Amino acid sequence: MDVQKQMLLGSTLSELRSLVKHLDMPAFAAAQIAAWLYNKRVTTIDQMTNLSLKHRNLLKETCEVGAMPPTEAMHSADGTVKYLYRTHSTHFVEAVYIPDAERATLCVSSQVGCKMNCRFCMTGKQGFTANLTAGEILNQIHALPEHDALTNVVLMGMGEPLDNLDEVLKALEIMTSSYGYGWSPKRITLSTIGLRKGLKRFIEETECHLAISLHSPVHAQRLGLMPAEKAFPIAEIADLLRLYDFSKQRRLSFEYIVFKGVNDSLLYMKELLKLLRGIDCRINLIRFHAIPGVELEGADQEVMVRLRDYLTAHGLFTTIRASRGEDIFAACGMLSTARQETKNNHLA
Repeated sequence: MDVQKQMLLGSTLSELRSLVKHLDMPAFAAAQIAAWLYNKRVTTIDQMTNLSLKHRNLLKETCEVGAMPPTEAMHSADGTVKYLYRTHSTHFVEAVYIPDAERATLCVSSQVGCKMNCRFCMTGKQGFTANLTAGEILNQIHALPEHDALTNVVLMGMGEPLDNLDEVLKALEIMTSSYGYGWSPKRITLSTIGLRKGLKRFIEETECHLAISLHSPVHAQRLGLMPAEKAFPIAEIADLLRLYDFSKQRRLSFEYIVFKGVNDSLLYMKELLKLLRGIDCRINLIRFHAIPGVELEGADQEVMVRLRDYLTAHGLFTTIRASRGEDIFAACGMLSTARQETKNNHLA
């Protein structure tokens, strides 16, 4: 019977130190392994050539790197690329590479599916299957063909990151630590509906940017769009955020998908201004991308511009997020691996 091996990708330096101690390898081997994983991005232990052959063979007995290339790529007319990754538990997730002039962003997933069931999101319609490990989160970056061009990462893909917080924080530690990718936390943004306990930990334990999925400032309406509003009301999230200082380099933004005839009047903008009073933040207005089985429609561009100009004129910096990858179902709210999951279950 095959013994399941430990995946090295996703291990912190502390965990690697424990591993080499357990294997009776020299203590400095932990830093060497970390450099091979996160600086040189190797895919096999044999590539770790500054470890002795004896230690490489010892490591291979119980471990493997755990890197897995994408199994599929879909290319949009606008240059966006959607990648499909298989996880070690044989599920699937999607990540989206978005090149834009001097900037290249990867939209990363943290779960297979999602529990939040937001009315406007295909991932929510898929339902929840599994949490990703830190290694499976990082693999979307590690195995990205355009890795060397990457400038930013956003945890805005499949799943609610704060619902898988321990593994997300572990991945963020590796991404921002000197032994890992050595990235500035300002290159990373996490998007959440606002799970209160996880939100506090994320703010206090990282310096990454934060984006809150808002979509309506009115409790009853937000509840109709986002069932999580019942447990995590946006008014309480706003009160929590007022306790922290976002006036310096760390950025706080609110995401607001504009639905035609639903939340697209100036009345809602006035409520939005009240809700966010005293919070140093910005608003990203997002065009809704139609998904199967959902009757919601996106607002016209003129409406989006009018809302942006109104909010900006009243002191709330507002942008309209450019829509990318809609033709390959890679835009905001369109990620889903339900088809692959169903196919995989039939093959099992």
